[in-house]
Amino acid sequence: MQAIKPDRKTLFVLMAMGLLLFVGWLAMRSPAQLASTATVTRGPLEVVFQEEGKTRIKERYVVATPVAGTVRRIMLQPGDTVQAGQTLAEVDAGASSLLDPRARSQAHADIRAAGALLAAARQRIVAAQAAERLAQADVRRARVLQPVGAIAQQELDQARARGDAARAELAVARADETAGAARLAAARALLSDEGRASLSSGSGKVLAVKAPVAGRILKRVIESQMPVPMGQALLEIGDPARLEIEAEVLSTDAVRLSSGTVARILRWGGEGALEARITRIEPGGFTKVSALGVEEQRTRVILELDTPHDRWAALGDAYRVEVEFILLRAPDVLQVPASALFRSGDGWAVYRLEKGKARRTPVQLGLRSALAAEITGGLQQGQAVIVQPDDRIVDGTRIRVAEAGS
Repeated sequence: MQAIKPDRKTLFVLMAMGLLLFVGWLAMRSPAQLASTATVTRGPLEVVFQEEGKTRIKERYVVATPVAGTVRRIMLQPGDTVQAGQTLAEVDAGASSLLDPRARSQAHADIRAAGALLAAARQRIVAAQAAERLAQADVRRARVLQPVGAIAQQELDQARARGDAARAELAVARADETAGAARLAAARALLSDEGRASLSSGSGKVLAVKAPVAGRILKRVIESQMPVPMGQALLEIGDPARLEIEAEVLSTDAVRLSSGTVARILRWGGEGALEARITRIEPGGFTKVSALGVEEQRTRVILELDTPHDRWAALGDAYRVEVEFILLRAPDVLQVPASALFRSGDGWAVYRLEKGKARRTPVQLGLRSALAAEITGGLQQGQAVIVQPDDRIVDGTRIRVAEAGS
């Protein structure tokens, strides 16, 4: 039996119908969505948060005049180096004020107060020396125990921080002793026989205001010669090489910090980041209004710089910095960009790229930072995920991967 061959007209009709069906299928198919992707990788992950901070001199001393009188012109400039006991300013004490009964009574009171302050400073020196010996003993024990795993690295860091704090407290106590002795000597000088003799002749006495400690001039309150009352601030002295960082941290973040917590100092004006650690968290908070007008509860956190001084020698008092507090560290974890995650019921999910299509994939999370999240289940290293998925992407959506820089 001979096969029936379709004529040419029938073939054209069938081809036209097939073409129409193909065009219709293309028209009805959803268009491919443009999206950026990232690869699931392994690497270190840190949980951090940042706050603005500023530098400050650890030990600042305000030098004031011990008597009322006329201060002579002060020639020292901010930044000048001074030694302990160096004359910083001279005050011409007025005769009438020194002979005044009220001023004489005040001088006697100053002697008693200066003596009490001196005695208290000496007691603090004894206590600070005992605290330093104890802190150094703790450091020596921690250095022996930490390498064998008996204690954590954080405990060693805390022991070192206590040792540094004890040394600083001892230095402050000794400086207070020097200042108290100077104040006592100045008060006694007002009532000395020589002073009374010079005043009886009608001439005023010149008192030298001396530096309590070695350091540099931070601020000159008074420059020109002028009358001043007793206790008038003249200069501020400190050591710019002994800086610390002060950061005002939200109270909800401060509860996650502790003494010894590691931090990095960023955008301080020099190259690279500086290493630091927390030495003190103030127990009291305060209310601060943010730039958006929102009242926030904050507390001050003080940090010690661990980076050698020659790296940050250009930093001065009250310079702005940014502090990055490191809450947790993981050396090697599976992770994805945080922008790839989205809520899925009570959990989290990502869109995994598979054969050009988006596949909704539930994931389990571990550590999370602002930029990345640890994946404990649901993905494997090397897989591609869609970052910043919008509502146009659903499970099965065709994806056109955006090229870098487009």
